[in-house]
Amino acid sequence: MTTLLVIAKEPLPGRVKTRLTPPYTPRQAARLAEAALADTLDAVAATPADRRVLVLDGRPGPWLPPGFEVVPQCGGGLDARLADAFAGCSGPTLLIGMDTPQVTPELLTFEPAGCDAVFGPAADGGFWALGLAEPDPELLRGVPMSTAVTGAVQRARLVAAGLRVRDLPRLRDVDTAADAAAVAALVPHGRFAAEVARHTPDVAGRRAGRVR
Repeated sequence: MTTLLVIAKEPLPGRVKTRLTPPYTPRQAARLAEAALADTLDAVAATPADRRVLVLDGRPGPWLPPGFEVVPQCGGGLDARLADAFAGCSGPTLLIGMDTPQVTPELLTFEPAGCDAVFGPAADGGFWALGLAEPDPELLRGVPMSTAVTGAVQRARLVAAGLRVRDLPRLRDVDTAADAAAVAALVPHGRFAAEVARHTPDVAGRRAGRVR
């Protein structure tokens, strides 16, 4: 039984994508987060799986497509929340976040033939995907999150446990305005790219005002 997990926050102004502000306003940053999440969920919905689960901090909105279970995130640090997400699964399970709207069903298809884990490194030193043929929450507990070495530590944890790891392509998370522009260029026809394009004139105007 294959499970796809998406861990996400409800896209509310001031609670998501705070590093986009400035140049984006909190409301614009939330709109970008919602679009990124919607594109991600669409890719997950199109990926073969037995279960699709949104592990959510907050409440679901109209951006949630049908076919997803919604479970609340537990408390604690990110490592504890990721571990708890895996704890509710059995069989091959792949977890991703809401920061890589450029994902595709091809990248998300988890077939653990010849490997015990798949690992998707992120350009900022973290990771955008983690798949385990046999979910073990202890493989995530205690990994330092949101640092430049998070991905390296997490991958080393998998190897130290004797798992055969297959690496996925390195992707860029959307954290800053530069990230948003770069990722939008990779998927120009998605909702995320449309939101970036919609708010670019406002952002450019605010930047010009600061220069003057």
